[in-house]
Amino acid sequence: MPVSLNVNGVDHDIDASPDTPILWAVRDHLEMTGTKFGCGLSQCGACTVHLDGQPIRSYVTPIQSAVGKKITTIEGVQSQVAKAVQQAWDDVQVPQCGYCQSGQIMSAIALLENNPAPTDDDIDAAMSGNICRCATYVRIRKAIKNAAAQL
Repeated sequence: MPVSLNVNGVDHDIDASPDTPILWAVRDHLEMTGTKFGCGLSQCGACTVHLDGQPIRSYVTPIQSAVGKKITTIEGVQSQVAKAVQQAWDDVQVPQCGYCQSGQIMSAIALLENNPAPTDDDIDAAMSGNICRCATYVRIRKAIKNAAAQL
């Protein structure tokens, strides 16, 4: 029996087991590959999406827990905050290899939507679950501050 999910504002019937992780539903069934598979333990943050506006690790969140809720992937972010974050990411040239960046951006958007003027400690706490193997943390913090200033 298909599971009905709202992803990026569009309803989809996913023919998958209810315990299928959201990550595989969006990547394999909907072919939205912006959300990444990283560590396989949901500790690196590459699989971050929003569920009803909150950042979650899609690798460990089953699709059954998203029924009746809104999933937003990197492909679907459109708010003023999202645009400011994406512009700041470009301006500061945050990505190096880029693999973790969709998860980083999703966490940064959630931070600024809940706290438009974060301190360094706020940024560190909100971003602590996102690992960047290229160590672009200084640029990430600068981009978040620039986005906050734009808003």
